[in-house]
Amino acid sequence: MVRYADVFVILCQSGEEAQQALCHVRGEGFDFIGYRFERGHRFVRRKSLLALRDKVRSKTKRSCGKSMAMIIADLNPMLRGWFEYFKHAHRRTFRPIDGFIRRRLRAIRRKQIKRPGMGRCYADHLRWSNAYFAERGLYIMETAHVLASQSR
Repeated sequence: MVRYADVFVILCQSGEEAQQALCHVRGEGFDFIGYRFERGHRFVRRKSLLALRDKVRSKTKRSCGKSMAMIIADLNPMLRGWFEYFKHAHRRTFRPIDGFIRRRLRAIRRKQIKRPGMGRCYADHLRWSNAYFAERGLYIMETAHVLASQSR
């Protein structure tokens, strides 16, 4: 067993040893370096997701006064870096994050055209579709995950 601050990792030399060690932590899972390891899957730790959402919120304030191109240019390096670190997470991680980011951007567009609301209605989704943001260069994690998952 190796400890890293308040986290530990169990190293085993054989499959049998690993199975015995697994019996002691089965069903509990554990957090390690931003991931949550549970039931044979790697998830992004909740705290890491909340931190990303806070960073996106700070860069996508409705009253920021920047153009969409500037906002996307400001967001992309952060999104790309976050994805590169967490690209090994479960595949269902990325779609909700992309949706959250686009909702924030739709709210900005609504504010820019002086319309009330937060950009969550179906009409806004049609007006500023996912393709609208992709065409403007928004880094889309779900697409990046599909590309990263393809065999070379």
